[in-house]
Amino acid sequence: MSGELEVSALAINVTIPQALRWTDTRRGEAFTLTTLNVRLLPDGRLAVKAYGRPVAGGRGAYVSFPVPDDPGLAALVADAADRGAALWAAHRGLD
Repeated sequence: MSGELEVSALAINVTIPQALRWTDTRRGEAFTLTTLNVRLLPDGRLAVKAYGRPVAGGRGAYVSFPVPDDPGLAALVADAADRGAALWAAHRGLD
């Protein structure tokens, strides 16, 4: 079955360490970005978006932001992908 099975993407969520967090604005509202969603695409490339909370408080909209070109964030994404791969490889099946 595994040879026929098509997996479209694998995704993990990663908390952004305080030192790497940043603020961005969407629709006039400032957000502090606290989480990365990293996806492994079928061709082996990684795709990443950032999510966070409004600076003013409250829940706000669930809005994705691009991740800046920053060596620290790039290393976080690579480390997260490696850790995610290890966790997937060690899965123990359904409970």
